[in-house]
Amino acid sequence: MTRIAMLSESRDSCHNCRLRTLCLPDNLPKEDIAKLEGIVQRRKPVSRGAYLFQAGQRFHSIYAVRTGAVKTSTLMANGEEHISGFHLPGEVIGLDAIVAHDHPSTAVALETASVCEIPYAELESLGDRTPALQHQLMRIMSRELLIEQGTNHLLTRRSAEQRLAVVLINFSERFASRGLSALRFRLPMSRLDLGNYLALVPETMSRTFRRLEEQGLVSIAGKEIEIIDIYAMKALAFGAESAQTARA
Repeated sequence: MTRIAMLSESRDSCHNCRLRTLCLPDNLPKEDIAKLEGIVQRRKPVSRGAYLFQAGQRFHSIYAVRTGAVKTSTLMANGEEHISGFHLPGEVIGLDAIVAHDHPSTAVALETASVCEIPYAELESLGDRTPALQHQLMRIMSRELLIEQGTNHLLTRRSAEQRLAVVLINFSERFASRGLSALRFRLPMSRLDLGNYLALVPETMSRTFRRLEEQGLVSIAGKEIEIIDIYAMKALAFGAESAQTARA
């Protein structure tokens, strides 16, 4: 998927976090930030392949990614894993468990990751006493839902090339929002996981990456991606009109 105030590169302060612009409204008072810091549990880094939570586990906390990357997945009726999202620093996971009080998905670190654990009962209680924080939580939940729905819509009934282009543009924009390069970045997941997310078998994934390279749209070295023609990529992903708007 979501970027809440407790995301922090610093062990000491959300206020000094370099991800703050992703998480906090500009006018959130320092005293409210201090209240948030009082309930955040900054966990030790989790290693690649470690679980943050598993499907069916009782819901107690939401998690904010500080460093690294996390994937979320669900089990389909046939018992196969379906990857539902990849989460980068500044994004919140576990929100889908709020209503049912049990986690419907599993979250696994794709690489060594640091997270902030936020006990939801304490966050909710704090939000009741601090309207600005309650509004921020609602904004984050709404944004994550819209992003998920928008991505799912874009991936529906599209060719393999279009689906891959949509996801690469999505990562480009997410890395750019963190002050990183929009044109050169490293994908945190394996091609097998990416293919699972896009509902493409490994052979199709390989052919699709190769076709994008042959068209001069991207350059690929393992997990390293360079977008060579961002406008053509957007035209492939969203249509020529969207690409013209981006160029303007």
